[in-house]
Amino acid sequence: MLEKLWHTGVDVFRLNMSHGDHADKADIVARIRAIEKKIKRPIAIMADLQGPKLRIATFAEGSILLKKGQRFTLDLVDEPGDGKRVYLPHAEIIEVLEPGMQVLLDDGKIRLEVIERRDQAIVTRVQVGGTLSNRKGVNVPDAVLPMAALTPKDLRDLDFALDQNVDWVALSFVQRPEDVAEAKKIVAGRAGVLAKIEKPSAVDRIEAIVELADAVMVARGDLGVELPVEDVPGAQRKIIRAAREMGKPVVVATQMLESMIKSPVPTRAEVSDVANAVHDGADAIMLSAESAVGDYPIEAVTVMAKVAVKEEGDRGKNRPLANVFTPHATAEDAISAAARQVSETVGAKAIVTFTSSGATALRAARERPSVPIMALTPNERVARRLCIVWGLFAVKTRDVDSFEEMYQKAKRMALRYKFVSGGDRIAITAGVPFGTPGATNVLHLAWISGDELKGWE
Repeated sequence: MLEKLWHTGVDVFRLNMSHGDHADKADIVARIRAIEKKIKRPIAIMADLQGPKLRIATFAEGSILLKKGQRFTLDLVDEPGDGKRVYLPHAEIIEVLEPGMQVLLDDGKIRLEVIERRDQAIVTRVQVGGTLSNRKGVNVPDAVLPMAALTPKDLRDLDFALDQNVDWVALSFVQRPEDVAEAKKIVAGRAGVLAKIEKPSAVDRIEAIVELADAVMVARGDLGVELPVEDVPGAQRKIIRAAREMGKPVVVATQMLESMIKSPVPTRAEVSDVANAVHDGADAIMLSAESAVGDYPIEAVTVMAKVAVKEEGDRGKNRPLANVFTPHATAEDAISAAARQVSETVGAKAIVTFTSSGATALRAARERPSVPIMALTPNERVARRLCIVWGLFAVKTRDVDSFEEMYQKAKRMALRYKFVSGGDRIAITAGVPFGTPGATNVLHLAWISGDELKGWE
């Protein structure tokens, strides 16, 4: 099934560290790497850390019924709850809540308003009631909680994931830039760090978070709980725009094809949602339950891929405003912008970038050209990490040492992977001296002759 999913269109496999054990995950990683070796193409693996999941404790009878207007207390008394109170084993929440703030339980189904804070408890009034059962989740959208984004479980999972050589680590419930800085210090470049944006406080500081992170994710599940649902589309566009502006990959996730967990076809609204994420400029779109536990994983991936290809094709040369950004005032960005413009002007079939760190390829992708981008790198880990980036076809290959070698290798690779035919042109970007990370300072146009084509037929 993993191999079928890759052939259907999957570029990145996400491991949800909230479920299963390390032995399960190690087996999946081994299977993916075996597929990678078989197909001779890089595949990225992302370890998604659980983060600080906040939950209430238990009730004496398993559940209670809360009615609108009644008082209900969340306290630090470690005893089974009842219709008047429940144990909240998170003193840090009680410390920061103030009267007027919201407390959401069970994915926002139960809504409480704080009316009084005591030393060991907060007293609330029920705004939206319903049945509340054991160990339901707690969201506090109005406060920044004084807690680290990495729990002891996350640190254990992170050590395991890095030992497995995963390519990306997703950091859950980021609240502030410091959360990303802490994770990056521990990861120390062994994987890319992706910040999941699912808290209003993170949306408020999105520019600083994007600047520190290697990538970001619009995690609409908890974001849709903590924000009013009508604010989520605007927050999604804000996050995408911030990432695009800084040339960082951005993923849109959660409930994209939710109905396909049980249905072989999506709703029309879901198709529009996927198309809008692509149109807004997302680098990647993600399936969760649809492919993890759903009945139709192949069908779901097929729909996602078809919608993305169709939306990109319809865009043509008239890029929407969401995809237009002024290049940064650097020689590297100027070369990348020129590569897009030149390729469109002369009708080049592809842009070929030589990259050792991935920076050159990221710059090329930021421009959202209307032709494919081949990213040639001598570093297998860089090739895998680039799988999450828009429009990139990453290939691990030996580095080049001269301009002539660069010119010839770019043409060979474009021919080998069937991006070009006789008479076609390609645009080539690279950094000189070769192998210098981040130094994009060469733009060259190459023409594929008929004789060169014959050698590959």
